[in-house]
Amino acid sequence: MTEKRSRYCYGIVGGLGTLSAADVFFKLVRAVAATSGAQQPEFIFEQHPFREGDSPGARSASQSGRQLYVYDLIRSFESRQVDAIILPCFISHVFLDELQAEVRVPIVNFMEALVEYIRRRHPAVRKLGVLTSDYVRGQRLFERYFAADRWELVYPRDDVQRACLMAAIYGAEGIKAGYLQGASVDLLAKACSDLSAQGAELIVPGFAEIALVVEALAERGLPIFDANQVYARYAVAQHASAAPRPFKIGVVGGVGPAATVDFMSKIVRNTHALRDQEHVKLVVEQNPQIPDRTEYLIGDGADPTIALYSTCKKLEADDADLIAIPCNTAHAFIERIAPHLSIPVVNMLFETVEHIKKTFPEPTLIGLLATDGTVKSGVYHDVVAKVGLTLLVPDPQNQALVMDAIYGEQGVKAGFTAGPCVDDLLHALASLVERGAEVIILGCTELPLLIAQNDAFAVAGKVVAILDPTEILARKCVSLCQRTAV
Repeated sequence: MTEKRSRYCYGIVGGLGTLSAADVFFKLVRAVAATSGAQQPEFIFEQHPFREGDSPGARSASQSGRQLYVYDLIRSFESRQVDAIILPCFISHVFLDELQAEVRVPIVNFMEALVEYIRRRHPAVRKLGVLTSDYVRGQRLFERYFAADRWELVYPRDDVQRACLMAAIYGAEGIKAGYLQGASVDLLAKACSDLSAQGAELIVPGFAEIALVVEALAERGLPIFDANQVYARYAVAQHASAAPRPFKIGVVGGVGPAATVDFMSKIVRNTHALRDQEHVKLVVEQNPQIPDRTEYLIGDGADPTIALYSTCKKLEADDADLIAIPCNTAHAFIERIAPHLSIPVVNMLFETVEHIKKTFPEPTLIGLLATDGTVKSGVYHDVVAKVGLTLLVPDPQNQALVMDAIYGEQGVKAGFTAGPCVDDLLHALASLVERGAEVIILGCTELPLLIAQNDAFAVAGKVVAILDPTEILARKCVSLCQRTAV
């Protein structure tokens, strides 16, 4: 696991306006230098060639390239353990929520910085003039943050917006092209004057580029401020804490493939949601090439430890918050790999036995239907013994029937869910009930495809409870997700 930086680190997204990003970088460094008594943070400034297009701020401009560029840079910063992202681009703040939902590192919000500054420094101001692109204006970014019951927003008249403001920023001799004197400043001044004529008491920059000429505008008596400086100081003062991010369950899939799909279905079924977006986020590493766990545990099959660990590490790298392994036999390897992971593995066997303790408080005789590997590894025996209960497994003849139900030519791993596989399983189940089992654990994740969980299952003249560990695991994962969201 990568060692966390000892000092706070900012990642600065460049390339969306080279001059303005460099200006924010400079002011961020200066804001940090003005603080005292605290360890100075680190900075990573990164930019790559990015083609904005001829009219990136046009109302109809596509921003998909910008979205992906920013996302990729933020993910790169995450891999280097930065603590906060500086994003000096108002267009990108239109889709800030979508970005933040997909990354762990907090993005310092430019708009919140402006709101906080105006509340604190200009509490009496009610009418704000906004200088921003047609795109940002069309997306009503400023309306999202500046409440209508406190502020009135005005924008340049359409002809001024087009001929003065957009030209001053994006024109051939505009600020983005590096022209910081002359016509670009004159055009911006005309846009500011138009806002003042509409009664604006304070002019709010909605382009990071305006900060490059803000002093020249202020010298003309225009009520404008340096938004980049406000943003830098806000970032330093805030030391942003990690924003909430949707909980993500990582699933080790392919052990076996049908059981993986069944488990995912149980996650969905156990989630109370009124719309798609309220469901649990899942990432599945479907790896059917993981060597057979039973073959290794009972014979000379290939060791699945590395494959299981590699699969878990991929889930870890994909920002999963926990790992679920819908395979009973694979739990024989958890103690080997869990100490080397940075996220927890929810132990399906432990959760199943805990469920039995809570649901059946009296001493209970537990029957186990599982693969030879699970039985011979003793993983269920160990968990059951720790809580003072007793575990029954089938005799050799009936255990052979269980293996046929799972691995036989007409077994569930071969795609069969009716016929001899069900008959074999029921025969083995009845033998456990006749020996006194009161609760039966379907200890192979394919077996619930043959018999569903049932608290009152009639067999051999008795009523027993049939437990599906994948159902219990799914409920536990959803519970952990909901608990984290509260």
